[in-house]
Amino acid sequence: MDRSLELGKSWIRWALAIVLVLDAALAVVNWRTAGASRTPQSELTRLQPQHKLLDADVRRAQKIRELLPEVQKQGDQFFRQELREVSSGYSSIASDLGAIAKDAGLRTNSITFRQRELANRGVVEVEVVGTVEGDYPSLVKFINGLERSQNFYVLESLSLASSTGGSLKLNLQLRTYFRS
Repeated sequence: MDRSLELGKSWIRWALAIVLVLDAALAVVNWRTAGASRTPQSELTRLQPQHKLLDADVRRAQKIRELLPEVQKQGDQFFRQELREVSSGYSSIASDLGAIAKDAGLRTNSITFRQRELANRGVVEVEVVGTVEGDYPSLVKFINGLERSQNFYVLESLSLASSTGGSLKLNLQLRTYFRS
């Protein structure tokens, strides 16, 4: 019985040794196959699309860098020409809105201003809230006048309500900016 037990252990050892040798052989074959697919030519082929994308990004960045002085110049020009100084800004905005409303045939009820300094920008943001009243074609003409005005306005919101006598009331909220 000892002899059969010893024979069984021997067979198991030999089978385990054969499996380990075959596993090592497969690992070597796998390693060589993986190494063969990574030739310099295959690496070059694999990396070319990525190189093209990165090259396009670099060219765009260089173009932006070249255009930056012109963009800065245009921004400074806009800042000087389109934004009024704080000292004269409020009166010009009030008179401009009044003139646009008068040309459109509207009555202005109230215009209020709320100022907010934008830190490190050299700009003051001014919220303008106003109400004008009249018929629908006059309101459309007023909005068109805002778009064509020499002053810079950002139209935040509009709300339309009916008023007495069949006219309409337009509540509007604008933003404009002054140089500080």
